[in-house]
Amino acid sequence: MPPTRTFTFVCGQDDYLVSRTGQDRFAALAAGTADDLSREVISGFAGTVDEVAQAVNRLRESVQTLPLFGGRRAVWLKDVNFLGDTPAGRAESTEALVDDLRQVLEAVNPAEAAVLITACPVDRRRSFFKWCEKNADFLLADSGGGEGLAEVAIEEAKALGASFGPGAAELLLERVGSNARLLVEETRKLASYAARPGGGPVTIAEGDVAELTPNVAEGDFFESAEAFFSGDLQWTLAALHRHFFTGGDARPVIASLQNRNRLLLQMRALVDAGGARLDPRGGLQGLADAASSHAEKFGEAAGVKSSYNIFTQHPYYLGKLASSGKLPGLRRLIDNQQEFVAAFEEIIRRPDEQEEVLRDLAVRCLAGN
Repeated sequence: MPPTRTFTFVCGQDDYLVSRTGQDRFAALAAGTADDLSREVISGFAGTVDEVAQAVNRLRESVQTLPLFGGRRAVWLKDVNFLGDTPAGRAESTEALVDDLRQVLEAVNPAEAAVLITACPVDRRRSFFKWCEKNADFLLADSGGGEGLAEVAIEEAKALGASFGPGAAELLLERVGSNARLLVEETRKLASYAARPGGGPVTIAEGDVAELTPNVAEGDFFESAEAFFSGDLQWTLAALHRHFFTGGDARPVIASLQNRNRLLLQMRALVDAGGARLDPRGGLQGLADAASSHAEKFGEAAGVKSSYNIFTQHPYYLGKLASSGKLPGLRRLIDNQQEFVAAFEEIIRRPDEQEEVLRDLAVRCLAGN
């Protein structure tokens, strides 16, 4: 029976993941071709309607061209950006060209040409996207957020013959954020660093990540927050000095402190109420049961990952936050939050003395520890 899917369509909102998945798919499709002349990669990146027309016409010509030595052709329309909310994608004339693209794809003979399209971004509301879902070998290359990105890192490490030790993958995500490309490159660097000269199992330790991976996640200043909530005043003052020495600003540091303090407030309330408990081995137990009772109170934001909603966080990450230092009491956490607000107001009054304001904040909160 001839194949019913005439082409492969890979899409998503992360251009790196889409391109990486597309490269693997094209390698598999091109493996069945006779020579390099039977393979063609066409750029689908368009800034104008004319460039959209050029990409569609080139695809049409390519799938209609017979291989010089017979056999099957492999054609990749790469980096398509006119299926999303871009200047070229919003143009009225593009709609007709996208319909032309659909007709080209409908006419493809899979026995003669293997066609791959990779697109980012895409507008899922459009009729062409829905048509592709039904008629293509369809793949959504999406990390799915925190846990999905963790899987990307874990799979990359596995391909390199390495694995992550306890807490290492979580710390890597916290340092890197949602940048899939950087996440993969950092995993490769860490795996190379952790490799033993004589061979053997390669394990990426949490300490390796802390030492080698820069903190580039937007709005998250790891060292200052980690030092503050460990209760170590001298470490906190040193971390603040390093931050301001490199030209940092106080407000993102306060935001990072507030984000973690919000989670600890919610965790403290849950633990005190018996709705959850800290696992001595790491992690927060009972979070899923507590979520079934309380998640609805967050309304429409219940599924949005945020420091305002403890149930959107990974249990291991929460347990790690609490175990990095003793989980503070509710009174201390409320006082912290009030101090953060006061410090922010003080920075507005003293914009040229930001480091001094945060040093005073650290002393007031931690000097009694």
